[in-house]
Amino acid sequence: MSGNRIIFGFHAITSRLKQSPASIKEIFMDAARHDQRARSLIQFAENQKLHIIHCAATKLNNLAGNDRHQGVVAVIDAAQRITDIDDLLDTLTEPARLLILDGIQDPHNLGACLRIADAFSIHAVIAPKDRAVGLNSTVYKVSSGAADTVPFITVTNLSRTLKELKQRDIWVIGTAGDAEHDLGHFKITEPVAWVFGSEGKGLRRLTRENCDFMVRIPMLGQIESLNISVSVGICLFETHRQRIAT
Repeated sequence: MSGNRIIFGFHAITSRLKQSPASIKEIFMDAARHDQRARSLIQFAENQKLHIIHCAATKLNNLAGNDRHQGVVAVIDAAQRITDIDDLLDTLTEPARLLILDGIQDPHNLGACLRIADAFSIHAVIAPKDRAVGLNSTVYKVSSGAADTVPFITVTNLSRTLKELKQRDIWVIGTAGDAEHDLGHFKITEPVAWVFGSEGKGLRRLTRENCDFMVRIPMLGQIESLNISVSVGICLFETHRQRIAT
């Protein structure tokens, strides 16, 4: 069916099981895999009342279109997406890690940000409905599957959303070149929502005013700024580094 999409790999499928199990139609696994990672995924799926279909690796290659599937492929209903931030936060079993993009215009940048968000287990990417690029074919292609594994939630009023996140005790951290705090010396406390502005213009005034802190990435060379996806990658990596160091 045209509404179906293929995702593959343990991380992508486990993430989908956590965030939107109802969207998973079938899970196929290499019949030769009996390791702990495979057993854990099988148990997780069965807890969600989903049955694993064991098959030959050649079938997985055909489904995924490549041999980089790690022995597991899922068919999902792409129409079923998490669209409400409250629904997402109410079901999380760990501190929230969110990425907020205030008006990204370039689909290549959005796709790259989604891919980075997937790499660092971000629970959702949030963006305004207006004056920002949405999920289109270019975003899907650039994201390399992350557009299906990371919930992309659009909101009508980003400032109000930031206030609601703070009411849930989520630290909202904005980014700007003139920010008071240096990322290299800033303690990141979870739950956290990182906020990045649009290409060229940065954060809008109301967005910036609703951040708890403003942080800058130290720039040691002659260039004054970085591509948005590079900045996102640096900040999310630092968040991950601090989390595993505690």
